[in-house]
Amino acid sequence: MKLYRFLSAPDDSSFCHKVTAAMNKGWHLFGSPTYAYDKKTKTMRCGQAVVKDVEGQEYGPDTKLSDW
Repeated sequence: MKLYRFLSAPDDSSFCHKVTAAMNKGWHLFGSPTYAYDKKTKTMRCGQAVVKDVEGQEYGPDTKLSDW
């Protein structure tokens, strides 16, 4: 199965740690990172899509992406 996740966090080290943790679990960067202003919190936020191929498993709506 091919999995897709979009990671987001405030523009601080927590974003880098979140992406680094995903890559260390076998996820790969997909596309360019994003950077946007959050009007509600009046802060900048970062985002990055990641993908992962998992052999021998089938995707379903109950698949918990963070487990992979």
